[in-house]
Amino acid sequence: MDFAERMLKLNQRRDALKQGKADGPDALARVYGLLDPGSFIQTDAYRTGGHNVTGHGLINARPVYVAAQDGGAMTREQAEKLLKLIGLAGSTGAPLVLMPDSRGTKVEEGAQVLAAFADVFTGLSKLSGYCPIITLLMGPAAGIAAQFVALSDFTVAVEGKGYAAPFAPGVINAVNGTDSKAEALGGAGTLYANGIAALKAADEDEGLALVRTLIDLLPSSSYDHSPLEDGEQLNRLIAMPPNAGKELAQELCDAGTALELYAGLETEASVYLGRIGGYACGVVAASGRFDSAGCEKITGLVKFCDAYDLPVVTLVDSEGLEVPEQKGLASLMKASGRLLSAYAQATTPKIAVITGNAVGAAYVSLAGKALSDISYAWPTAYVAPLSADAAVQTFMLDELRERERGELNKKAFEQADAFAAAEAGLVDDVIDPSETRKHLIAALELLQTKSTVL
Repeated sequence: MDFAERMLKLNQRRDALKQGKADGPDALARVYGLLDPGSFIQTDAYRTGGHNVTGHGLINARPVYVAAQDGGAMTREQAEKLLKLIGLAGSTGAPLVLMPDSRGTKVEEGAQVLAAFADVFTGLSKLSGYCPIITLLMGPAAGIAAQFVALSDFTVAVEGKGYAAPFAPGVINAVNGTDSKAEALGGAGTLYANGIAALKAADEDEGLALVRTLIDLLPSSSYDHSPLEDGEQLNRLIAMPPNAGKELAQELCDAGTALELYAGLETEASVYLGRIGGYACGVVAASGRFDSAGCEKITGLVKFCDAYDLPVVTLVDSEGLEVPEQKGLASLMKASGRLLSAYAQATTPKIAVITGNAVGAAYVSLAGKALSDISYAWPTAYVAPLSADAAVQTFMLDELRERERGELNKKAFEQADAFAAAEAGLVDDVIDPSETRKHLIAALELLQTKSTVL
């Protein structure tokens, strides 16, 4: 075979590889849809028996590694390709995007395929906290494939296509004597409602777009910083009267950058990735009383932000922990302890804004001076061990017989309001709510050089 013939064979093979598989999901098409046009470079391109596509490319000119399964069985060859990609991501410091689409391992390969994927999942575990790992779930991830979801920092699940569970639906139904549909057992809606999927997409195009948005907000590795972008209206004032909770978090972020995570897990707490003055950061909006799920939602974001040196902005208007039934007390204690520990151990910049109540555990866990680098309070803030109403009921019973409760509630509030908190050194400053965004941008700029040496 002469040179011309070999070049012809090369071009024919290259064209065949670019076309992907005619049967089953087109893994190559999904990869091309995710990455910048013309940027994808496939690794192990001629190893086509692994039922997956691996390689690297660019998302908005930033390097990223990607692996997509094609719907076939998981094999040792696939594991070897994945291990190589994980090693490249770790050695170069770039995000890894996984697109699982498999119903299980190739049974003919026996326990060896299990050992091969044990190595893969070990590699992913070691990569976690060093390089961001994102799973885009557009097909089934049953059996051990569900570990791709479990070991990722964030999962984006596509409705009607994504499925993840330790067992296939048939196995679950056979063991439990049920006839539940796949969507109810581990579909995108179920994963989203239970806090397993951070984001839910209506179709594949939206899923790909959400992954690109996530990559834009994240650093390439724990040794890098998320790119600083031009901030939207740095001096923009907050509309008055000010919003609270979720609306405030979105208003404080640069326009169009607030990405709410785990919104399907309904709690009083909301968490976001976004930009404030061009700085990428995590935003926590803690309102009402928070339960175990709310504690875990906040804990997860704080730990992730700490791993990648993303600042955490916490907005507090909470009377602390909810009062659960007896069976929920233990889990709430554990979850609230993990929450406090996450803030206490985080060395990333932390800024707290008390917009309303910071009662009991809400102040201790989220806004305490020992936990925040800088803490602000609105004039409407209230910082105390008990709510004003509870304080009256506990400490002013004698006065309550002679004076109106409303009057005493006002007295109790004034004794622990924002100005009293500032005088006691519980917050750094009392700020005009309309200028909250300006104060946050200034604090983020100041804390960019934060060091834990001293």
